Amino acid sequence: MISNLNDKLDIMFPEARCELEYSKDYELLIATVLSAQCTDKRVNSCTKILFGKYKSLDSLSKANKKDIEGIIRSCGNQIKKSQYILEIAKRLLNECNGIVPNDRKYLESLPGVGRKTTNIVLSNIYNLPAIAVDTHVARVSKRLRLANKKDDVLVIEKKLMKKIPVDKWGRSHHQLVLFGRYICKAVKPECDKCLFYEECNSKDKRNRI
Repeated sequence: MISNLNDKLDIMFPEARCELEYSKDYELLIATVLSAQCTDKRVNSCTKILFGKYKSLDSLSKANKKDIEGIIRSCGNQIKKSQYILEIAKRLLNECNGIVPNDRKYLESLPGVGRKTTNIVLSNIYNLPAIAVDTHVARVSKRLRLANKKDDVLVIEKKLMKKIPVDKWGRSHHQLVLFGRYICKAVKPECDKCLFYEECNSKDKRNRI
């Protein structure tokens, strides 16, 4: 069992936060949808153009789909994602007065929005305790034996919720994402920067530092 998980994460990532750039609630929601199988850095470069051109939810809802596709092309799966953006914008306007609601069931009913995206939105916008499990969090959790290798994302989320104090869920999520993104990487993890090195028995661990 990993010891002092939160203390060590605090040392490695004292200023952890969401790296997706946004200034409005719906911008975070759409940016998170775009981040599926895409890096935050690339999403930010696309949303800067997208939200710069369509400065309101109303204008975005009336955008030309092909234009959105062109703007978000580098995020991948632009045909589906552009449709998601348009549908999300229209539904928020028509059903929620343009506000992203504090309503898990509703958010998960939106196209392209699943539990991970909902957790990120509720945690960052409404400061609700939640742990979103993406590929980075899943990988780190398995390497550190916080979860088993065959666990799916929901099982991993539930295990992390038991191991981490509820008041630290949101912060720990960001820390685990950054840990997996910059240190415990899928390829060539930088073990010399890891405070969990002595306790890690991952086959991906370097033999020497």
